[in-house]
Amino acid sequence: MNFLDLDDGGRIPALGLGTWRMGEERARHAPELAALRSAIGMGYRLFDTAEMYGEGGAEQLLGEAIGAALRGGEVAREDLFIVSKAYPHHAGRRSLPEACERSLRRLGLDQIDLYLLHWRGAIALDETVDAMRALVDAGRIRRWGVSNLDVDDLEELATACGDRFDCAANQVWFSVAQRGPEHSLLPWQRKRGMPLMAYSPIDQGVLAQEAGLARLARDAGVTAAQLALAWVLSRPGVLAIPKAVHESHLADNLAAASLQLGPDLLAAIDRLHPPPRRKSPLAMI
Repeated sequence: MNFLDLDDGGRIPALGLGTWRMGEERARHAPELAALRSAIGMGYRLFDTAEMYGEGGAEQLLGEAIGAALRGGEVAREDLFIVSKAYPHHAGRRSLPEACERSLRRLGLDQIDLYLLHWRGAIALDETVDAMRALVDAGRIRRWGVSNLDVDDLEELATACGDRFDCAANQVWFSVAQRGPEHSLLPWQRKRGMPLMAYSPIDQGVLAQEAGLARLARDAGVTAAQLALAWVLSRPGVLAIPKAVHESHLADNLAAASLQLGPDLLAAIDRLHPPPRRKSPLAMI
């Protein structure tokens, strides 16, 4: 597994597993739990969740899988990188510690490795920065970041941070068909050594069925989904957190992380999905 360096000296796996829409229905509990357990067994170490997902159901599910793996000696806590996110209306000095404690209880953990503001709301960014830093100082989170923030928001965030820009990452929708962040956002983050976490890197499965990508993938001996994911992972400063439940998809995604895309193939992908020529609004799901 490849890793990206963080500004604080830590490292984050380049490929993880998202849990959006997990933990929403009791009938899906067993297969979703099995998927998380399988992922840990395969070598996944980065897991992304949020208090919004299933209103805590995804965190509870992930906590169950992690707890079983830790008790069974399958993985050490220090080898896991757990990301969760807080609602914007919980991003204040009083509300954020309470939201974080609820997430920690559901996850069954003493500390979250990366805690994100899920998207920007009405609470001022300087108040959120203060609340995040207080959680770091208290040892409840290891580092903090944001999600769905564009360049103008990050510029404002940098001002709120003052002399120490300690926002560790920004999580946005980024894929071969949603290349908007490449114009301004990704260069801004690269300049500051701030990884971009790509959610929905296969566009929730849509790219797995795209004829043009499938044609290129067939010639390369991979699937369209693998090619789409490998393209995202080939971008410097980018990591990806696709969701997968089927064991075959989990294995395919891991294999995609090892693919090397040559210049001819990258050029062919650019012809299918050209890079952005101008700034566009940040896409969100």
